[in-house]
Amino acid sequence: MGCQTKIAEQIIDQGGDYVLELKGNQSTLHEEVEDVFDTVRAGECADLAYDSTEETDKDHGRLEVRRYWITEALGTLSQTERWKGLRSIGMVERECWIEQRHSIERRFFITSLPAQAERFAEAVRGHWGVENLLHWRLDVVFREDANCIRKGNVPAILTSIRHLCVNLLEREPSKLGLSKKRRKATWNDDYRAKVIFG
Repeated sequence: MGCQTKIAEQIIDQGGDYVLELKGNQSTLHEEVEDVFDTVRAGECADLAYDSTEETDKDHGRLEVRRYWITEALGTLSQTERWKGLRSIGMVERECWIEQRHSIERRFFITSLPAQAERFAEAVRGHWGVENLLHWRLDVVFREDANCIRKGNVPAILTSIRHLCVNLLEREPSKLGLSKKRRKATWNDDYRAKVIFG
């Protein structure tokens, strides 16, 4: 968590805003934020100001509803001073139906953004867009999901190497697709040197 507080501070010092998802390693803060949104969703605190929005996506046999809540009510949270620029907390609820399966997932966030649900939703969606694009590339171009290596540090090392390769191939300015660049770098020493050394 100390690392994330430093990242938040650096983002604010450089004039940016942050939206950080709370994970298990911030158990106290995670529980406190979850309690706030349990209260909001139950309608038990009428004087708690918040903003919310909802989106629905339906395609490929899947129905997905995403609900966003955000509030600047930080009074019940402990140690908010550790997070430079902390202005609001948010929750995203994703409800999904695929054929007969139904699932609900909730994620909690701290942010330096004001309590504007549309802006919060856009920031969260933007993060997932980047994340999904990277995972798609790693799976399609490098067949990461087919990799059967599971022992020790090897999976993490191979993932780092794949990320490095994606970055190098994207930096190479030709109009070829990532798969073609990868194949060409495998077959052509000069092109591989161009990809690696620029």
